[in-house]
This record gives sequence, structure tokens and C-alpha cells, in this order.
Amino acid sequence: MSNFRTPDVLERRNSAAAVKKALLEKFRAAAQDPALEEARLKRAAINEAREVRAAEREAARKVREAELAIETARQAELAAKAKREQEELEALALAEAAEKAEALEAEKKAERDARYAARKAAKKVRRRGY
Repeated sequence: MSNFRTPDVLERRNSAAAVKKALLEKFRAAAQDPALEEARLKRAAINEAREVRAAEREAARKVREAELAIETARQAELAAKAKREQEELEALALAEAAEKAEALEAEKKAERDARYAARKAAKKVRRRGY
């Protein structure tokens, strides 16, 4: 007959347990490796440094935003002040123009009244005959 023999359940279970145990020992040995521990510590240090730099960048960004907000407020205040001054100048110029127009109208009225009075006086002289 043949020499081929199928392993029974007990042999398969024992061999599977031995393989698992060997893999576990291999994993434990790798986990105990000082080079891996050193690499893990380096990664942790790099990650902490990265987080510190990110926090510094965030703080710098907030400072820049605050400075920008202050500058924007100052620019808005200067623009509002310039607008107020421009409006005051326009109002003053308008008032001055209205004053000039009023004076011109008064002068025209005085000339008109003088012409009218001269006509009346001339008419009176013509009526009297002397």
C-alpha cells in the first residue's frame, strides 16, 4: 500500500498552534527590537515638533489676522474721515455758490429797480414837460 498518511485533527491542531506560537514569538522579538523602539521615538519626536510648528503657524496667522483687522479698521476710519471732509467741502462750496447766486440776484434786482426808477423819473419829466 501507499505510504501516504492524512494527518488527523489532533496533529493539524498542534501544528497550527505551533505556527501561531512561532509567529507570536517572531512578533514579540520584533517588538522588543531597540532599533524599532528608537525609530518609534524618533517618529513621536518628529510628530511633536510638527505639532509645535503648526501651533506656532496658527498663532502667527491669528496675529496677522488681528493686525489686518486693525489696519482695515484704521483704513475705514481714514476713508470715513476723508469722506466727511469732502462732504463738508462740498457743502461749503454749495453754500458759497448759493451766497454768490443770491448776491448776484440782489445786484440784478437793484439794477432792474434803478432802471425802472429811471424810466419812471424820465416819464415824469416828459409828462411835466421840463
